[in-house]
Amino acid sequence: MVNSMPIPVLTPAPRRALVTDVVERLRDAILHGHFVPGNRLREGQLAAMLDVSRGPVREALSLLQREGLVLIRHHRGATVAHLSDGDLEEVYTLRVVLERLAVQWAARRAQPEDLTEMEAVVGEMARSVQKGMSTQEAAALDMRFHTLLVQSARHARLQESWLNLRSQIHMFLLQRAPTKPDLQQVIVDHHSAILEALRARDEGAAVQVLEAHLYRSYL
Repeated sequence: MVNSMPIPVLTPAPRRALVTDVVERLRDAILHGHFVPGNRLREGQLAAMLDVSRGPVREALSLLQREGLVLIRHHRGATVAHLSDGDLEEVYTLRVVLERLAVQWAARRAQPEDLTEMEAVVGEMARSVQKGMSTQEAAALDMRFHTLLVQSARHARLQESWLNLRSQIHMFLLQRAPTKPDLQQVIVDHHSAILEALRARDEGAAVQVLEAHLYRSYL
């Protein structure tokens, strides 16, 4: 006998959508410097600010801990994470591996529209340097360029690995971002050189410039 019971229609869980929204808003607040490393993140206070219950905030903080942006300690609550020297080294060395592969594949697979988008970011970097680039701007623009670079490689598993590390790389940049205009101009020059190597489909040159750029960001 065929089971005639109706199959329930699956719909997105509203709570999960709410948690995702809270995660995005808290992540943006941290990466834009509204909460700095070491700041306490009190569930009740955040829930009131976001006009939600404490449950979604608690889940969001747990997810942000997995991203490396938040540190949760038993009986001590959550704080914005601060990357130690050891953390910075691990983030840097893994970033080099991922982006070396990204730039190699991008030199072969990047499409004209990818290069146009990267060029627009470099132009925005140059304009920002002229008016006095902030640490947050430097980090955000760098992340935008390198995310486009990874996407242009068209390597799904590489992109997934980048997304898993991206928040920690952003924190790395916030802690290492240069503040002097002459050093910021070096960043513009480096990204321009990476872009030109990709336009020329020169994989060797692209890798060389990229590695020099990443090493400079680690100093």
